[in-house]
Amino acid sequence: MDALWITLLVVLALALVLRWRRPTWYWMTFGITFATIRILTRYRAVMDACGLTVPPARWRLALARATNRPAPEDRSPRILRLRPTATGLVLRLKLRPGQDAFDFTAASDRLRHSFALHNVVAREIRSGVVELRMTGYDVLKRVRLPAAAPSEVLRVPVALREDGEVHHRDYRQVPHALNIGATQSGKSVYQRTLVSRLASQNVARVGIDCKNGVEFFPLSARFTALADNPDDAVGLLAALVAYMGRTYELIRAEQRISVAVPDAEITADIWDLPAHLRPVPVVLLVDEVAELALAASKSEEARRDQIVTHLVRLGQLGRAAGIYLEICGQRFGSELGKGITMLRAQLTGRTAHRVNDETSANMAFGDISPDAVLAAVQIDKDRPGTAVAGDSSGGWSRIRAPHTTLRQAVDACNAHAYRTPSIPELAPFRPELPARVLIGKVQPKAAQAPAF
Repeated sequence: MDALWITLLVVLALALVLRWRRPTWYWMTFGITFATIRILTRYRAVMDACGLTVPPARWRLALARATNRPAPEDRSPRILRLRPTATGLVLRLKLRPGQDAFDFTAASDRLRHSFALHNVVAREIRSGVVELRMTGYDVLKRVRLPAAAPSEVLRVPVALREDGEVHHRDYRQVPHALNIGATQSGKSVYQRTLVSRLASQNVARVGIDCKNGVEFFPLSARFTALADNPDDAVGLLAALVAYMGRTYELIRAEQRISVAVPDAEITADIWDLPAHLRPVPVVLLVDEVAELALAASKSEEARRDQIVTHLVRLGQLGRAAGIYLEICGQRFGSELGKGITMLRAQLTGRTAHRVNDETSANMAFGDISPDAVLAAVQIDKDRPGTAVAGDSSGGWSRIRAPHTTLRQAVDACNAHAYRTPSIPELAPFRPELPARVLIGKVQPKAAQAPAF
């Protein structure tokens, strides 16, 4: 008997230590079992308390009256599947007639408390089927992106979502994005993670960093072009627009629209061109858009108008030419001047880190989702890197990027410096490679963009 008590104490102590130090291990060893039992035993009572049941069918009520039996109970959604994951549980439900997926979204907080889980997110899988993704612990407390297979071109993992899934930045699906956040909100770390993850892909990166280059120039080994002030940014954007025009000329020449050409070979963008003719895709990163849009004199106003015009043109026409925008800033409102809201309308993806006021959150999500605005305002200042990510469809989720140090980002860019392509229009803005990158090793020949 004493041995049994000692064993139970050891197991209890192990569970407490794992829950404190290794929540993932605790969840996989103990948490899944406890949570599954809670859900299955409380399911009917929780559905009834949360208002997620429907009255019995009329024929069942009539049959109960005819046979003098008690009236049947209200019906809960039918459980289709309960699947454990490394971070929680996935509960798939078949809705009853009259129920809607929004009912479960509105009741997500009540379900979270009732099942004693950390978070519950509801989403519709198909008509009549809802999936509840439940996390058993705070997955955003210590963010570690899982080791994965090589990422697809222009699709990189950058953060972890609150439901335990990996959040990807997919430029092919969401070409242009806006990233806002206050000082010390983790916006620069998110951007640094994105830059380091793109380093291993065959893409050209173009940067505009008006903070005298302190964010991007340490990573210059992997940049095709860089500008560190608004005057250089005007020339760089004009050169990028010229490159876009040359790319469209190539697409026009290679469309080959005739009766003999199969439909699959007709193209209106670079991705259907033959591989040997396809220009290298370009990702333009702007670190602080307000520095490009602010003007204090007539000459600066003229420069600002040129910059905004070029950015709007790239936002409207750049996708087919393989040019993608990643615009960052603390604020992105109409006070930045004429044309800035037109640019914002082109930015489908939206990411908001901690902001200092609701107005800043409205600049990102006000035209998309009021719930996302509220979630962005509620981000805790003691948890930098936490953000709300959404798009123009209205969907959103909380995410948090792993803490990527500047040294880690520099090492990633230096290791893949040989992948940096050369583009003739952008050659005058090519940053000078730091001497330390060449010490002790010979870099392979740089990848070249196809000549056309």
